[in-house]
Amino acid sequence: MDLADLHIFRTVVEEGGIVKASRKLHRVQSSVTTRIRQLEASLGAELFYRSKQRLHLSPSGELLLDYAERLLRLSDEARHALGGAAPRGVFRLGALESTTASRLPAVLAAYHAACPQVRVELTTGTNDALTAAVAERRLDAAFVAEAPRAAGLAHQPLFSERLVLISARSHPPIRSPEDVAGDTLIAFPTGCAYRRVLQRWLGAAHTPGTRMLELASYHAIVACVASGTGIALVPASVLATVQGAEVREHRLPRAVAQVVTPLVWREGEQSPALRALRELLTARGGPRARERAS
Repeated sequence: MDLADLHIFRTVVEEGGIVKASRKLHRVQSSVTTRIRQLEASLGAELFYRSKQRLHLSPSGELLLDYAERLLRLSDEARHALGGAAPRGVFRLGALESTTASRLPAVLAAYHAACPQVRVELTTGTNDALTAAVAERRLDAAFVAEAPRAAGLAHQPLFSERLVLISARSHPPIRSPEDVAGDTLIAFPTGCAYRRVLQRWLGAAHTPGTRMLELASYHAIVACVASGTGIALVPASVLATVQGAEVREHRLPRAVAQVVTPLVWREGEQSPALRALRELLTARGGPRARERAS
């Protein structure tokens, strides 16, 4: 087994079969088939299930694919590091919707200017979904809302966020959890770190019977709050991007309201594209990374 075999194997998986893979690799189909057969023989495992000229990954193939991606990525990193080449290729980046709306436009503009050969594939999601995607290698890095607790993930604290509680303008002042008893809570689905912050602050005032409206857009959340549907906790930076937001802001205690957005990645796995992003963020005023598993 060598890197060329792993590259062919990964390409067959990505392209969904021998025919498309051979075109992408500029090889004849028989050559690709032979290399896959030889790889299976050397490993003593069947990598694909074959049925009616279609290939489906076997459990052994699923396992090898994870190793293949890691080994090929490390090979690229070594080549670029030793050759002094500029970062290139696909960079799979995740971010909260709030970070995407309020923080990333300027960051990505600067990153694209500095690394024109990198293609950023941006995925948005909740804190927990993004953290899991990084741990499972579906993302290379992600901007989340909480420092990860899972072993094997490193993080770099970046953007300081102030969370504010919003309600319809007609809502009485909110100074304690008791002031929102009976109100519907509007938040992102389970896995949202800001939702957990709100629920911790509410404490005993939040019971299993509390009405919850789950939405997947801050614009939708702000609009529903403005209409009197309920209350929500949002970053002040995001609220500033929503033009004409007819809502009332209520300040929370600093210990609740102040959070820091970190960038997370797998410890010990920094591609040139990720390293370039971290350097850019540090140059823009972000603190240095905490180089340890969290």
